[in-house]
Amino acid sequence: MSAARVDEGSRPTPPNAHSIGGHVRATIVFMVLIILVAGFAYPLVVTGIAQLIDPEAANGSLLYYPNNGTLAGSALVAQNTDAPYLFWERPSLSDYNFTEGAPTPPGPTQPGLVALLNETIAYMQEYGNFTVNATLPFWWVAPSGSSIDPDLVPEAVLVQIPRVADATNLSIPTLTAFVNAHIVNPVVPGVGVPYVDVLKLDLALLPMIGR
Repeated sequence: MSAARVDEGSRPTPPNAHSIGGHVRATIVFMVLIILVAGFAYPLVVTGIAQLIDPEAANGSLLYYPNNGTLAGSALVAQNTDAPYLFWERPSLSDYNFTEGAPTPPGPTQPGLVALLNETIAYMQEYGNFTVNATLPFWWVAPSGSSIDPDLVPEAVLVQIPRVADATNLSIPTLTAFVNAHIVNPVVPGVGVPYVDVLKLDLALLPMIGR
């Protein structure tokens, strides 16, 4: 029995898989899909999940003044506060401007570091000599990695209490208890250190001093 022969002329001509037009069309389709998925769908899904899980953080962790409800800032960004009746943040190499980015901090052998520490210590002593014999925590006299970190270890906040007490009608024991009540401990004990968000602390202090 002879094998059936197929008429070569009846076969459809396959498209040229390597044509320039085919590559261009595939590239355009791929780019459009990537833009739709990565530029629209993914941000919308992530934003929706964040709004359901933690809407406060998703909206920027915003804080408001207790007396009039106006926006004070974000709990994630420190502010340049020099009022004697408030607790002060860590020094900043960018003047607390988060749009500029943090410059490279001076190293341990650079004169700039000594100048920064001396300036911070003198700034703290401006409202009293109570820090002359005090040991200042490193976290209070040195900038953070971002230069806008609003968090301080409790020791760096407690050392400021005499100045705040001197500028307000609040006693040292009252302010000590107030600061201790605002200490945030690590979620997992032993992983991380306790800290105080100074901006939150100051906003909570304002009603206590009538401001």
